Amino acid sequence: MAQFRLPKNSRVGKGRTFKAEGAKAVKRFHIYRYEPESGENPRMDTYEVDTSKCGPMVLDALIKIKNEIDPTLTFRRSCREGICGSCAMNIGGRMGGTNTLACTTGWDEIPGDIKIHPLPHMPVVKDLVPDLTHFYAQYASIEPWMKTSSPAPSRERLQSVEDREELDGLYECIMCACCSTSCPSYWWNADTYLGPAILLQAYRWIADSRDEATGERLDYLQDPYRLYRCHTIMNCTNTCPKNLNPGRAISEIKRKLAERET
Repeated sequence: MAQFRLPKNSRVGKGRTFKAEGAKAVKRFHIYRYEPESGENPRMDTYEVDTSKCGPMVLDALIKIKNEIDPTLTFRRSCREGICGSCAMNIGGRMGGTNTLACTTGWDEIPGDIKIHPLPHMPVVKDLVPDLTHFYAQYASIEPWMKTSSPAPSRERLQSVEDREELDGLYECIMCACCSTSCPSYWWNADTYLGPAILLQAYRWIADSRDEATGERLDYLQDPYRLYRCHTIMNCTNTCPKNLNPGRAISEIKRKLAERET
């Protein structure tokens, strides 16, 4: 029987363990560590954290680890309020992980030890920091700004209340990439498939009554790979930390394209 294994330089090894001596309330964090420039394999380091002296969120634990235990640990963070999307990572326990934000996930929500990995199927810059260069290039490709051909009004471009409500569930996207990196179609076709985050952002402008480039935007998306690699698996909607529905936005784009053909 054929057996398949990861290449040698991709196999994750066991790393160091940092004990919390004298602590009474201990939570163990198994954290993915990788520095591509070192030439060494990835490893999982284990950190014991005294939760009686730690804030309630996973991000608080990561900051405590970096500040007090191991300053070499690398991760992104900024707002701590679920707004910037910087601290997106894969967080879970014995039953596997989910893509989410470290700043809005309480460590007490996960029973037992906590495992933390970078967002899956992305190149890793270091430790928990994925390389989002391609992701942002895809975002730029949809031209995410208002495009108009009519003369500019003397003040702002107005919208009815009903038209404004069409943007609810779209404008709140923080581009954390949790949805795209949970999508199997994006894992295998990231070079051509735009992925749920970018397609949700594309629909945000298609749905905006003030934008005057709907046809041009639909023309760009009418492609076997950019849009139609979506197979409605709905991992994107299940994992979104902002409770948005990228799957619905993608379906709306497909519907508009179908209506245009009839």
